[in-house]
This record gives sequence, structure tokens and C-alpha cells, in this order.
Amino acid sequence: MTSVPASSPSADNIAFIGGGNMASAIIGGLLKQGLPASQIQIVEPWAEQRSKLEADFGITAQAAPGAGLAAAALVVWAVKPQTFRQAAQQAGSYTRQALHMSVAAGIRSSSMAAWLGTQRIVRAMPNTPALVGQGMTALFARAAVSAADRLAVERVIQPTGELLWLDQESQLDAVTALSGSGPAYVFYFLEAMVQAGSAMGLSREQAHQLAVQTFVGASALAKASSEPPETLRERVTSKGGTTYAALTAMEQSGVKQHFMQAIQAANQRAAELGDEYGSA
Repeated sequence: MTSVPASSPSADNIAFIGGGNMASAIIGGLLKQGLPASQIQIVEPWAEQRSKLEADFGITAQAAPGAGLAAAALVVWAVKPQTFRQAAQQAGSYTRQALHMSVAAGIRSSSMAAWLGTQRIVRAMPNTPALVGQGMTALFARAAVSAADRLAVERVIQPTGELLWLDQESQLDAVTALSGSGPAYVFYFLEAMVQAGSAMGLSREQAHQLAVQTFVGASALAKASSEPPETLRERVTSKGGTTYAALTAMEQSGVKQHFMQAIQAANQRAAELGDEYGSA
């Protein structure tokens, strides 16, 4: 890769610190948009993952940060919360002129600013459907982030799905609990539906197809409709019918209340991550 002086980062050069699933989803979208692989840098300490990135994208990832990161106009931090501070200490000296976007849960932008020596920081909370271009990403920008910076972030995120800008950073904990962790809730219910279908005599493959398409179709209907989920649910529920029997059993078991408590637990944990790993 051509070396670029630290004083002249390339507008199209993007660096990823961490090359896991979320980074891969964003990288895949950028390549589909037409960004040359030569304009993407990746720092990934795990050899197995570096080999996968090479196989999937034709990009040679580096095991450790180096001076080449100075060429990046945007640095995407796709590391785990517990390793963010160490990664920032290793790479931050090369990236102070860049715009920074973090997809790490919990780590607050004030901590990042202290570690990275810059105020141009955007926090993002995507989710795993970004891997198939159906993700949902919420974003928060510190005051130093310009309108042009926001557009640069949007161009990176848009291929992965939809995005939503937030006015308050504190809302990201709720986003983490709702949509960041949300795909796991869907998969949890899918597991239960497939198991129930199998127990009632369907093959596992049949139950899987029926359950997955039901989620896909119901989500598409909810998105296309101007009516709230409560109304859509009521339209499927005839008193004394099969749906009524199922929903009555769920209400008697406190499924909704337990589910809401679970999301609150995720929200609390997101805040705890910032306290545990984000102190400056």
C-alpha cells in the first residue's frame, strides 16, 4: 500500500481496527459501492481472522497498527469494549487527524476522546443483519463532528441497512438493548418456534422455513403499515381462536413482562460496560 504522509490523509482511505463480523459487513458494503480494496486498511490481531479477510475481500490485514494508518481519513473502531483502551493506546498516535467511528458497545465518546486525542468522534450501534444489508444502526456525533463528517459516516453505513441519528449519547444504551442485541431475541423466538414445530410433527427444515418466513413477513408488514403493532396483532387474533389461545398462554406466563425486563437488563449492562471499560 502506498504510504501517505501523516499530514495528508486520503479522503477515500478507511482503516478498521478490528476485522470481525461487523467490520466485515461494513467492508463488504464499501466494496459493493465501488471503493477499491486498496483504500481499506485493517488491523486484526488474530491470524485466522486475517486469513478470512484476505479470502473474502482480497485485503491483507495487519497484525498490529503502524504508520500507514496516518493515511486514513476515517477510522472505524470495531473492537470489543474490554480491548478498546489498549487498542486506542496502540493506534491512536497514528490517527489523530482522522474522523473516528466506534461500533463498540458501552464505551462513551468522552473516553474515546481522551484516549485518541481528538473530538471528531461518532458512536454507532449497528446490528448483525448488517451482514445481509438489512441492519439498523443508531449514531451519535460529538459537537466537533462536522456536517461533512456526518455525510462521510452515512456513506459508510448506508450499504448495511438503515440509520438513525440520535441527539443524546445516553440513548445509545437503550439502542444497544433494543436493536443492537435485538437479533438475538428474534433468533431465540425462532429457536422456540422451530422446536415447537418439530415437537408437533413437522420436520426441522419445514418448521425452520415456516418460522423464518413468518418473522420476515410480519416484519415487512409492520414496516409497511402505518398502524401500531398492537393493532396488527389484534387483527390476527379472533377471540376463542388459535391465536387467542397462544397469546392468552403467553400473557398468563408473563412473557411480555419478562421480555421487557430482559431488555432492561441489556440496557443496564450497556451502561455498566461504559463504567467498567471506559474510564479515561
